[in-house]
Amino acid sequence: MNKAAARERNGLIGLICVLCLLPLVTGDVNIHHVMVMFLIYASLGEAWNIITGLAGQTSFGHASFFGIGAYASAVAYFRLGASPWLGLIVGAASAGVLGLVVSYPVFRLRGHYFAVATMAVAEIVFQLFVSWSWVEGATGISIPVAAEGLATFQFHSSKLPYVYISIAVFALSAFVFHYIARSRFGFFLRAIRGSEEAAMAIGISPSKNKLMAMVASACLTSIAGSVYAQYILYIDPFMVFSMTISMKIVLLTVLGGLGSVWGPVLGAAILIPLSEYTRIVFGGTGRGVDLIIFGALIVIVACFQPQGIIGLIKSFGRRAQKGGMGGDDRSMRDAKASA
Repeated sequence: MNKAAARERNGLIGLICVLCLLPLVTGDVNIHHVMVMFLIYASLGEAWNIITGLAGQTSFGHASFFGIGAYASAVAYFRLGASPWLGLIVGAASAGVLGLVVSYPVFRLRGHYFAVATMAVAEIVFQLFVSWSWVEGATGISIPVAAEGLATFQFHSSKLPYVYISIAVFALSAFVFHYIARSRFGFFLRAIRGSEEAAMAIGISPSKNKLMAMVASACLTSIAGSVYAQYILYIDPFMVFSMTISMKIVLLTVLGGLGSVWGPVLGAAILIPLSEYTRIVFGGTGRGVDLIIFGALIVIVACFQPQGIIGLIKSFGRRAQKGGMGGDDRSMRDAKASA
């Protein structure tokens, strides 16, 4: 493992340790709620980053995978009386299969045609769930309240268990992205992002590697959806298959920085608190204010650095390093002149 990979891995471990300690500092349930939502969306950003940040395939349909995970977990207990954890596993597998089946023909498209096709797939899945009576259609599912405990995936006296479960999901998504990005598979995806024709010329199969990336991304997105459903205890198609979810995933990752493990973390750290606190301050009259402000931030950042906040940080770091080197050179010249 090279030094950059080791630094990134150690940084992730440090961040996760801080996140584990942070909820113990305060008992404010509002802060715990914001942490849960931040971790869920950061996980979604890491998952989306695999297919878009590495493979260069811009998907606007990840809400379909999120919703499948949410419904699988909810239906497992609501209809079948099975463990929500079993539903989480089934949901991840189902999302992976959907990603595999749908992506095979969709990956024949490129650029904005691919992006529009993913939106169309998400809309088809949304309409299917709206019309499907077995999952209560447009009415949605209220998950029955059960005894508190890890087995039932319900906690009523404190949000802390949800925080730590969300930390585990984030850690899974972040480390999966980290290891894919640093692996041979990750280099294949970057080559495909650069030029599919050039990748094929050196023996890389674009279709195979893009399908593998989509399956991994879909499974991780579904797991985050299952956690969200068990946290909220109510879902309907308009909540979990909404285009707003897909757009938030895209926006926070683009703002933070595509192709970087830290991009979704930085983007979610800005968007989610902004979203939650504007909702508290403005209520129903302020619907969409968070996205307006967030969109303005993206425009401002994009004007200076298309690589997002991560790009800005790296740019400032390079300037500081050059400035320091320049300062050292001047000091050496002054010393020689004095001598």
